[in-house]
Amino acid sequence: MKVILRKDIASLGKAEEIVQVADGYARNYLIPKGLAWTATSRNMAAYEQEKRQKALRNNKSKRDAQGLAEELERISLTATVSVGDEDRMFGSVTSQTIANLLGEKGYDIDRRKILLDDSIRALGIYNVPVRLLPDVEAKVKLWVVKE
Repeated sequence: MKVILRKDIASLGKAEEIVQVADGYARNYLIPKGLAWTATSRNMAAYEQEKRQKALRNNKSKRDAQGLAEELERISLTATVSVGDEDRMFGSVTSQTIANLLGEKGYDIDRRKILLDDSIRALGIYNVPVRLLPDVEAKVKLWVVKE
């Protein structure tokens, strides 16, 4: 039986491919789990329509993310930290701290999207990368100053 794969399956192929599989495998596993559709002309047309709608949604979300990235590039955050002798910080500035600072400015950014190699442990000015989508990234200026 020929089926249209809806998702990548390691042993069969990539999404959107038409592959030949055993009838039982298609009827009992692939089709009920939503991993494939039978390769009829009607299903091909429906799948093409679904693909176009998904592309439109992706384009819209990418435009929105690029607009948000431009806004984030313009803002500046200030993290006030406690320091001891010789301006050594107590603690550090983490991605959660930066997410909270962004939240105070009105931007709801998940801390996992803030790409810090390591937490910030020194006073100074930093450009912190924020990955909004896999191909859309913004740099937020962060000032770490003492209390």
